[in-house]
Amino acid sequence: MTANEHETAPVPTDDVAPRTQFRSKRGEVNGWLVLDKPVGMTSTHAVSCMKRIFNAKKAGHAGTLDPLASGLLPIAFGEATKTVPFVQDGEKAYRFRVQWGSQTDTDDTEGRVVASSDRRPTREAIEDLLPQFTGVLMQRPPAFSAIKVNGERAYDRAREGEIVELAARPITVHALDLVSFNGDEAVFEAKCGKGTYVRAIARDLGEALGCFGHVTALRRTRVGPLSESHSVPLAALEADDAAPFDHLLPVEAGLGEVPHVVVTRDAAAHLRRGQSLVLLGRNAPAGGMAYASCGGVVVAFGPIEQGALVPHRVFNLRF
Repeated sequence: MTANEHETAPVPTDDVAPRTQFRSKRGEVNGWLVLDKPVGMTSTHAVSCMKRIFNAKKAGHAGTLDPLASGLLPIAFGEATKTVPFVQDGEKAYRFRVQWGSQTDTDDTEGRVVASSDRRPTREAIEDLLPQFTGVLMQRPPAFSAIKVNGERAYDRAREGEIVELAARPITVHALDLVSFNGDEAVFEAKCGKGTYVRAIARDLGEALGCFGHVTALRRTRVGPLSESHSVPLAALEADDAAPFDHLLPVEAGLGEVPHVVVTRDAAAHLRRGQSLVLLGRNAPAGGMAYASCGGVVVAFGPIEQGALVPHRVFNLRF
């Protein structure tokens, strides 16, 4: 077998387990931290806190979470930032509460009421409507969102009193279920794709039901391959006896939904030089994206083209 050929082996990728991280010197941190973000904190502030706690040089998050929302905010350190798109583009899950009877300009409790109604929906009316809110839909994002309009964030323009009209865009809602209902409020669970605004789902449900509605509580429970089982509360990381590195996941945690092949040291060196690697064996991925690891350390990822892994990104981690 030559250096650019390798017999692949199937590797389970259903879950992600913590693993010893690689830190060659102070400030070099590589891996994922799944923060259970508390209500009231911005995503940017959360990343700053994690950089301080881990004394990390480089960090970023995989998908903004509103200050009024709680739940999973995956934060990537060092080499893990190369895998952010795989997490950010993955399916997300939310649990949220909607109050009927009023619509706000922010579509949540932070805004002012812009429409109200004495009408209230029935459970049956809600359940009959849900199929219309699943699948590929056109959704108008909230005016108070981070979408840029002529180089400025929409929420900055809206806060200045400008009327912001954002164009509807395609989104995918994989599932939307009614969890509980008491007449004035309802709790839902949603699984959706990138770019979906749960606040807009609440707004549009209220309009379709003729009673208006806005989000009063929102929690993200899954982001791509990362779930609540991987998360850690901020308080646990800031405690006097905290051991934050015990909660750090390996770099490849961000690639949990990407096919995986194990390669030899020679093959790994081949990939790190930016050279394609022919994958042999019946378990070799036939197409799409894949990543390679050697000795339990991620080496590179890229598309499979004509039976070979083309390394679009390589990782600077020691075996």
